[in-house]
Amino acid sequence: MTIDDPATHASIAAMFARYEQALGSNDIAALDAFFWDSPQTIRYGVGEALYGFEAISAFRKARPGGSPARTLAHQAITTFGQDFAITNTEFHRAGEARGGRQSQVWVRFADVGWRIVAAHVSLAAETS
Repeated sequence: MTIDDPATHASIAAMFARYEQALGSNDIAALDAFFWDSPQTIRYGVGEALYGFEAISAFRKARPGGSPARTLAHQAITTFGQDFAITNTEFHRAGEARGGRQSQVWVRFADVGWRIVAAHVSLAAETS
C-alpha cells in the first residue's frame, strides 16, 4: 500500500478545501454532498452526536447561520492507497477563546467519489 501518494494526496486536499469553502458559505447542498449517504456515517460535533446521513443533514439544515467563521492551522492529511484518507486540522472560531480540532475519514467510492464517512469536531477544554 502506498502512503501519501502525491496524486491521491492532492485529490483529497482539494476536496478538503472545497469542504471548507462550503462550510464557510453555509452551502448546505454542497455540505450534504461531501458526506456518504448512509446510515453508517457518523459525525460527532461540539454539542451533538449524529448517527447516519439523515441526522447529519437535518442538523445542518436546522443550524441557523451555519458554522461560525473560523481560521485553520496545522492541517494534516494522510492517504492510504488511492481510496482512503484522514484529514485533521486545528481551527479557531471568531470570538471563541478556545481552539478547536476537526478530524475526517474520507473514502473514495467507485460510484460517487470521495465522501466523508466519519467526522469529529471538538473544542479544547476551557482554561482559567
